[in-house]
Amino acid sequence: MPKGRFEGWYFKHQSEDKSLAVIPGRAETGAFVQVITNNRSYNIPYSLSDFHHGSLLQVGGNTFASSGLRLAIEHPDLTLSGEIKYSGLTPIQSDIMGPFRFFPMECRHGVASMKHRLRGVVTLNGEVYDFTDGVGYIESDSGRSFPSRYIWVQCNHFEHSQTASDLSIMASVARIPFYGLEFWGCICIVWLNGREYRLATYNGVKILRCEPECIDIKRGRHRLIITIDKNPGHTLAAPHVGAMKRVIHESLSCPTRFRFMEDDRVLFDEKSAHASYECSMETRSE
Repeated sequence: MPKGRFEGWYFKHQSEDKSLAVIPGRAETGAFVQVITNNRSYNIPYSLSDFHHGSLLQVGGNTFASSGLRLAIEHPDLTLSGEIKYSGLTPIQSDIMGPFRFFPMECRHGVASMKHRLRGVVTLNGEVYDFTDGVGYIESDSGRSFPSRYIWVQCNHFEHSQTASDLSIMASVARIPFYGLEFWGCICIVWLNGREYRLATYNGVKILRCEPECIDIKRGRHRLIITIDKNPGHTLAAPHVGAMKRVIHESLSCPTRFRFMEDDRVLFDEKSAHASYECSMETRSE
């Protein structure tokens, strides 16, 4: 991997009462597996020689693939073992970066599956997490650094059961450096009833509001308003100039409301107690 670069993947699992995100990756500072639950987070370091990315992604004794993951972590803070299998993946129609994928970007985002079914059990520090009939989500990031200022929300677990099987949302608004300039950029997918709605900078989205408590974006006839009842979240390590030396906070269970309109017609107005949420509005220098 070139100097000053990182790459990481985000595997999220949720059931009615449990949430678990597992984040394998590597950077200049070494390989890692980060784990976050509703209650706390863990950062397990590995050497770069423990990282292998071929037909499977392997970090130590842990394996990751589009078909599922197998975990075998023994650490003073964390014992985590078990297997979760995935089925019915929902890939997006094309690269979430759009034409920006052809340019050198500070951070390159990917979405592998908006929503899929889970089957399996893991045990975390003696507590059983049964994700059978749960839902999952997979994304990735690579590049040099996370944006200095950004909001990211992802949700596929909603209050109304009739909506829960047909809806998944990922939205991010970030400050993007680009050839000496900076601009606020947006990527967003709303997957509803088998249809993908994409609201992004490269297809004409307008950012009406971007604050820690609210994202309000509009493209053409469609408008998405996300209202967040933010909580402190749990600490994770994040990349800065290729090294995992930045601290961010993520919540896997952030109460959030999502409203999606087509002109004056409300396509859905949903609440969730289990939205994933990150927000960083720091000012930094290299």
